[in-house]
Order: sequence, then C-alpha cells, then structure tokens
Amino acid sequence: MLKVLKNLKNSWVSVLVIIILLCVQAATDLALPDYTSKIVNVGIQYGGIEEVAPEVIAEEDMENILFFTDDDEQILENYELVGDEPTNYQEKVKNKYLSEEFNTEENKIYVLKDLEEEQLDSLVNLIAEPLVEYSAVTNEETSNKIKEQLMQGMQANVSGNAVAEMQTNLESMSVMELLKQMPEAQRDVVLEQFTSYVSQMSDSIKEQAAISSVKQVYIDLGVDTDKLQNDYILMSGLQMLGIALISMLCAVTIMLLSSRVAAKLGKTLRDKVFKKVLSFSTAELREFSTASLITRSTNDVQQIQQLITLLFRVVVYAPIIGIGGFVKVLTTSDNSMAWIIGVAIFAILVVVATLFAVAMPKFKKLQDLIDKLNQVSREILTGLPVIRAFNKEKKEEKRFDNSNTLLMKANIFVNRAMSMMMPLLMFIMSSITVLIVWVGAHNVDSGTMQVGDMMAFIQYTMQIVMAFLMISMISIMLPRASVSARRINEVIDTEPSIKDKEETKPFNPEKKGLVEFKNVSFRYPDADTEILEDINFTAEPGKTTALIGSTGSGKSTVVNLIPRFYDVTEGELLVDGVNVKDVSQKDLRDIIGFVPQKGILFSGTIESNIKYADDNMSDEQMVKAAQIAQAEEFINTKPEKYQDPIAQGGSNVSGGQKQRLSIARAIAKDPEIFIFDDSFSALDFKTDSNLREALAEKTENKTVIIVAQRISTILNADKIIVLEEGKIVGEGTHEELLKNNETYRQIALSQLSEEELNENRKGGK
Repeated sequence: MLKVLKNLKNSWVSVLVIIILLCVQAATDLALPDYTSKIVNVGIQYGGIEEVAPEVIAEEDMENILFFTDDDEQILENYELVGDEPTNYQEKVKNKYLSEEFNTEENKIYVLKDLEEEQLDSLVNLIAEPLVEYSAVTNEETSNKIKEQLMQGMQANVSGNAVAEMQTNLESMSVMELLKQMPEAQRDVVLEQFTSYVSQMSDSIKEQAAISSVKQVYIDLGVDTDKLQNDYILMSGLQMLGIALISMLCAVTIMLLSSRVAAKLGKTLRDKVFKKVLSFSTAELREFSTASLITRSTNDVQQIQQLITLLFRVVVYAPIIGIGGFVKVLTTSDNSMAWIIGVAIFAILVVVATLFAVAMPKFKKLQDLIDKLNQVSREILTGLPVIRAFNKEKKEEKRFDNSNTLLMKANIFVNRAMSMMMPLLMFIMSSITVLIVWVGAHNVDSGTMQVGDMMAFIQYTMQIVMAFLMISMISIMLPRASVSARRINEVIDTEPSIKDKEETKPFNPEKKGLVEFKNVSFRYPDADTEILEDINFTAEPGKTTALIGSTGSGKSTVVNLIPRFYDVTEGELLVDGVNVKDVSQKDLRDIIGFVPQKGILFSGTIESNIKYADDNMSDEQMVKAAQIAQAEEFINTKPEKYQDPIAQGGSNVSGGQKQRLSIARAIAKDPEIFIFDDSFSALDFKTDSNLREALAEKTENKTVIIVAQRISTILNADKIIVLEEGKIVGEGTHEELLKNNETYRQIALSQLSEEELNENRKGGK
C-alpha cells in the first residue's frame, strides 16, 4: 500500500492544504462543545456573568464584601476607584455595564483593572468566599434568622418596653449594619456557621453562589442584567455559528481536494499500469490474463481511489479529534466520568473486531471473483459465434451464472456483515449518551457538575466515539484496498523480460533488409523443451522467403522472434547486420511491417486503420496500399468509403476484409521488411493471387517473409523453409523441395493433386 501512496508526491501541495484544513476543522469542532457549555452555564445559569470577580462594583458593596475577609489590600490592589475623570479603560468598562446617565461623582464605583489571566485567577481565589458569605448573610431568610437570634439574646437582659423599642430599631437596620455594630466576639459566633458552610462547598457550587452574589452587586448598581445575559448568549451563539461555518467550509474544501487527489492518483496508477503493460513482451502478457489486467486498471484502482478520499480524514482528523477530545474531557470538564469513554471505546472495538474477523476472508476473495467473472464474460462474448454454432448457450449461461452467483454471495455476506455495524455502533452511542446523562444527572444533583459541563462531555464523548468509528470504517476498507494495491504493484513491479540495452547500436546500411538466423533456439518461459532448435536461414532484400510446416511446427514463433516479441534463448538473430538485442525495440519495429495471423483492427474508420503507422500519411499512399491489398474493391462499396466506421475489433467487417485491411496497413507503412504471418488464409484463391502479384511490385527491393499454410501462396517464393517439430527439415524453391524433401511433398500433395503440382511446376518455369 505504501508503494501506491508514494504516487501522491505529484499532489503534495493539495495534500499539505488538506492536512492544514483538517487541523483547522478539528480545532473548530473541538471548540464547539466548550461554547455549548458556556451558553448553558454562563449564559443561562449565570445570567451572562463570566467571572467571579465583578468588573464594576459600588463602593459600599466593596466595603461589605471586604468585611468578610482579611485580604482587603490584596483584593483592592486589583481594583481602581473611578474618579472625576475616568481613564479610557474605566470609561469602556463603565459603558459596558452602566448607562451614560450614571454619575460616578455621586455614586462611587470600583472598576476591575486590566489583569493578566494569572492575576485574575488569584483574585478569584481571594474574593469568591467573601462574595458567597456576603450573599448568604444578606439573604432575606438569613437576615431574619440573625435578627431573631439577636432579639432572643436581648429579651433575657432587657425589660419589656425596651425590647419593643430595640425590635423596632432592628427591623429598620440592615443585617450588615447590625454585624458591623456587634462586638467582634459576638460577630464571630454569628458568622462562624456561614464561614464553615461556605468552606465545605464544592468549587462548582461555590462558583455558582459567587456568581449569584456578583449578579446582585450588578443589580445594586442598576446594571441591566437581562440585557447582559441576552448579549452574552447572542454573542456566543454568533461565535458558534462562525466556528461551525469555518468547520463546514473546511469540510467541503477537504472533500473536494481529497476527491481531486484520489482521482489524480487513480489516473496516475492507471497510466502506470497501462504503460507497463505496453512494455510487456508476450511472455509477461501470458502471466496476466487480459481480464485480470482490465480489472486491475479499473476496479482495483477504484478501490484505492475510494480509500484515499476518506484516508486523510482518518489519518489526520480522527486522531486529532480522538486525542483532542480526550484531553478536553480531562482538562476543561469534570473528568470523573472519563471511564465512560473507555467503556464506549471498548464496546466499539469488540464490535469492529468481531465483524473484521468474520468479513475479512471474503474481502480478500472479492477481487479474485471479479477477475473470474470478467474472464468468463470476455470468453463468452468473444466466442459467441462458436457458442451459437454448437448450440451451447445454456451451458455458457450456467457457467456465467456460477461465477456471478459466487460473486453475489460474497458481496451479500460482506454487505450483511457491514450492515450490522452501523446499527450496533449507533446503539452503543445512544447507550453511552444515556449513561452519561444518568451519571451526570447525579453529579449535577450533588453539585459536583454543572449541566453545561455534562452537555459538553456528551459532545466530546461522541466526537471521540466518531473518531474511533472512522478508524474502524477505514480499517475495513483498508484490507480490500491493500489487496488491490498488491495486485496493481504486481503489474507495475513486473520487469519486462525484453528490454533495450543502455547503449544501442545503429543498423548497418550496407546490409539493409537482411534477416539472419544463426543457430537460433527458443523455448517459452517455464517450458521444459525447446520450441525451436538450431534454426539457420537468411531472408534477403528483394526476395520472398516463405515458412511452411504442419500445425505446431513453430512457424509463427520464428517470425515473432524478428520484432522481438520474444527473445531467442540461444544463437543470434540479426537484422540489417546487427543483433536485434543490440538495437532499440522502437528502431527495430520501425523497419518492420508485421501482419499477424489474426487480423486486428481498431475502432475508428477505414482511413484511421490504414494510416495507423502515420496519421500524416498522404491519401494517395493510403489508397495505393488499399489497392495492393485488394481492399479497394469492398471499400468503394461502403457508403462513406474510407471514412466508413470500423467497430471495435473490426466486428463489422468479414474475416477476409479484416485481413486485407491489416495487409494494407503494413503496406502503407512502407517498411524495409514485410512479415506476413499466415495473413492470406481468409482470402480466396483469386484475391490471394492478385494480392501477391501486386505485392511483388511494391516489395521489389524489400525483404518479404511469409508464413503460409497453403502451398499456392508460396509457389513462387524465392526460398521456402520447411519446419517440422521446431527444426528446419528442408530449404529451397518449390521445385527443389518437391524433388528432394518428403515433408514438403506430403504437405503439397495434401492440398494439390499430382497433376496440379505438375501444372504449377510448368507454370513456374
């Protein structure tokens, strides 16, 4: 898989942008739960008041708060008393909370200085408990209890009339005024119960109580606390929308870039596979079936494309979200429920591991089954005329159905297993949410957690679970893509057995068109025996050399060695006086016009097929080649003549027409050497004779090598090579071989009668 991923280097800019955007998206997604917590805790519960330390406070309230602490100086050094001419900062804070009509000369206020975060935390630690105690003491219910205690103490020591008078005075005085007038010892006794109660509070409860006290301080100053709350919620909501918008834009851009990178990778892989296949010799093409090569360059590449589209989100995004969410849980919220995340992850891993173990063997078989189906389909479609001729449609339908059914069953099994995953994982996620709410509700009730923190915890947990879910999904896709990557690498890493040398030689112009076989032997890769043994002959320019022999004697193999479709295993094969292994394949094939045994045409037009060697070929050269190949006869009957379309593989022309167009293509190239590998077999005798006669004029100074099954095709050849079981058993002209070679004579007699041979011999003379 890593070899395949190395091809991403061409898209490194896009990959870098994707990684940066994924980091941005992860950061924004991790920030959203915190805002949810703030809206619930600060915006709703705290009335929009963010800090325990009040930003503005009346002088009287400050004195009352300082009454409950010995840290007067430490607290006051963080505040400034606003004078007649407020500073810009003081004016800014004042305008945030108070109306423009508020008179600081008549109503003295303190403004919190612009503190660093550490200084603010230190102030909060100092002022939180005094604020809570002040709030508790000034509470109406608490105030009444304190006054009752004082009245009970006075009734024991004072007469009835005095008690009534003192009760009237107590009711008219505030509890703070009473506490300040009390003797210190008595005051300490009264306040001791409040001090001990506050000190035992949890930090969460203490913070809530302190915020309530700050809110009362603001109300005392005439601050519009409803507006303060609405402004905070609105601003936080807008910030959340902004962050969500950034996350959405990042996600859309990431998917666009990921799809583009994946598509570009797919194009690169297909290009590499195709170019590698073009460089393969016939030996390598025998290793990979055509159906398999098609599957590897289409379906296998598609599997990798789909993986790459999601891979970046998993490799980069999922770890950031998973680790970041866990850190956020431990640092910014109550971590007493962190164990729930462990339970969720464990449950997900169990489900995924089980499905993984069940479905994985089938994943590995899928690609092989697709190969098999493609192979069967191709065989059936290619051999359709034969299937119909032998009335075997039902048999082939059954063969196709067997392959199709095996693939269907494998897909159904995998899809059923995978279809269970999402419902199970959603059940786990829902169950975890219920568990968090149940445990969190108890914590909220006990005062150890706030509602906003619980909501944030749910969101962080879902993010962590989703991160593991994405990793699980990719872990399921990865094995199938890995199989595809291995299959693609098998093609790309296969080195062609026929390669050009680093330093090639030029052809010898003095031996132009000369083909020499010197002690040539050949065996197919992995074969046990030699196909050709000790082949020695020369094909000269201006002459026609023919090869004939029984089926399997090695005729086609001999001519396939000349353009280096295979390399000789022993001996030397020279073209233009140079060993074919010492020249470049391009230069070698440029001087050869090869017509294969089976005529192959390409989709396009008659013109594009004849001009296949050179698109810029003149029309005169094309027409002349068609005339020599005896193809003009049927071309002129076509509605669009040379522009008439040719279907894929030449399926809309007959076998004879296909052969003639293949011959015309080679003639139009005008090479030094013509090789006809049994290319006249589909032609009738008249067309064959006319073609050879016209070809003789065209190839007057060319080397012509003909592989033939019919004696009539090679009667007038300058040299006939007779092959039997990969060996040369005769060489000479038609007349010489009839006299001296029994093998040739038997082949000739199997096609022509003694009288016809004698007539041909006389005609030849």
